[in-house]
Amino acid sequence: PCACALRVPQPVCPPCVCPCSAYFLRPAAGMAYSTRIYSNMVAQKLCNHVRFFHASPASLAAAHKVAISKFEPDNYLPYDKLQQNLQVVRKRLNRPLTLSEKILYSHLDQPETQEIERGTSYLRLRPDRVAMQDATAQMAMLQFISSGLKRVAVPSTIHCDHLIEAQVGGAKDLARAKDLNKEVYNFLSTAGSKYGVGFWKPGSGIIHQIILENYAFPGVLLIGTDSHTPNGGGLGGLCIGVGGADAVDVMADIPWELKCPNVIGVNLTGKMSGWTSAKDIILKVAGILTVKGGTGAIVEYFGPGVESISCTGMGTICNMGAEIGATTSVFPYNSRMKDYLAATNRKDIAEAADQNKELLTPDSGCKYDQVIDINLSELEPHVNGPFTPDLAHPISQLGKNAKEAGWPMDIRVGLIGSCTNSSYEDMSRAAFLAKQALDHGVKAKCTFTVTPGSEQIRATIERDGQSKIFDEFGGMVLANACGPCIGQWDRKDIKKGDKNTIVTSYNRNFTSRNDGNPATHAFVTSPELVTALAIAGRL
Repeated sequence: PCACALRVPQPVCPPCVCPCSAYFLRPAAGMAYSTRIYSNMVAQKLCNHVRFFHASPASLAAAHKVAISKFEPDNYLPYDKLQQNLQVVRKRLNRPLTLSEKILYSHLDQPETQEIERGTSYLRLRPDRVAMQDATAQMAMLQFISSGLKRVAVPSTIHCDHLIEAQVGGAKDLARAKDLNKEVYNFLSTAGSKYGVGFWKPGSGIIHQIILENYAFPGVLLIGTDSHTPNGGGLGGLCIGVGGADAVDVMADIPWELKCPNVIGVNLTGKMSGWTSAKDIILKVAGILTVKGGTGAIVEYFGPGVESISCTGMGTICNMGAEIGATTSVFPYNSRMKDYLAATNRKDIAEAADQNKELLTPDSGCKYDQVIDINLSELEPHVNGPFTPDLAHPISQLGKNAKEAGWPMDIRVGLIGSCTNSSYEDMSRAAFLAKQALDHGVKAKCTFTVTPGSEQIRATIERDGQSKIFDEFGGMVLANACGPCIGQWDRKDIKKGDKNTIVTSYNRNFTSRNDGNPATHAFVTSPELVTALAIAGRL
């Protein structure tokens, strides 16, 4: 029996998933199915937010296959097929390949005949899955319904994160959003149920964090109807933001076309330490390439410095690659990804990835169209802005630059979270600083908000006492959603047109983006520096 002692009538056919704790229950006596137990804690936190799918006898018989997600037990890792396609392309090109090329070319619809030329040819690809956020999923699902097809052709999910406005705090804001957007949520839920699309309810988390925790895997080719879909590159996949029409094509089993991108290599040497974080790497890259420098290219990170970055840190870097115009960004499979997969109850995926490392890492001697070298041992923490994410300031120069430019020095609001920096690592590093401040009798000198990336993260920081620390620090925990990062912020402390400064761990700081006020000077940096600047109260 499951943890809640749910009594399931016998016989059970096939083994069912307990709605309480996601234990697989044994079927009737004599049916020799093996059982598998997932992490009880994680399952209990997630089960209220996602529809569970039953495992078929066929999936249980295929014990040698590895499921991509516990929510899709009949959907397996495609490494065998990808390896076959890659061998075909290798024979044709006869040259070392970058990781980006390996993942793209192994997903070609016709690897035997497809023209392949960087920056020139158009590739016809077969993505592994589709992810949609609730604002863009509405039209995409309407278009799919009009196709007359009965089910989506590839695994797809909908994530409700864009329609929750930040006002007074997580629980009340979430309840208000559920009421205001009831028709939208009902439509997406029922359409998803009818056409085989997974549905993550409002409050379950931000799309890209949910994907990283539950669906992304090394080598995946995923398209998502959101510009920060590249977040999944932190787990070694090519995850690309697209429009709703492209998503509909893939769900309808039509090959997806992409102009073969160039590849920009970023060689990371040295090792991060102290205040330097993963966010500083992408802020540095943005300062070098500008908001247009990555256009038409995939940014591929490599080098010995990669090992000093956590998996969620790599996700942060790939996520914000959107701000330099890159098609997507990616890291090679490594031990940090393996650790993250194990920590999120996907050790079997890590084992499969270990067996396919040749597919998931670049070839020795591969050629990049451009190479940027960054020594992490010398990298200084950065703060970028205002009004553009490529105006980079090393922290040692921030105050001087701000005074010379006449920017408002007093900080009105510090905000941590967004799909870029809402992992457990981000929350815990910020909480650690807040705890040190509290130990010295110091609190935030400005409004301070925290946005967890998922319900799993929110529950974990609450369990570990970090939510309490933020509360005592003067912070407010918002709903697990996009919130102020995309302008879903009912800001009351200023009037439109008032010059002011805010500091965030978000991704974009263009004019009026966060609060609708064109006079707000928004700066982006790491969660640690947002916390430190909130303590200081000034740039």
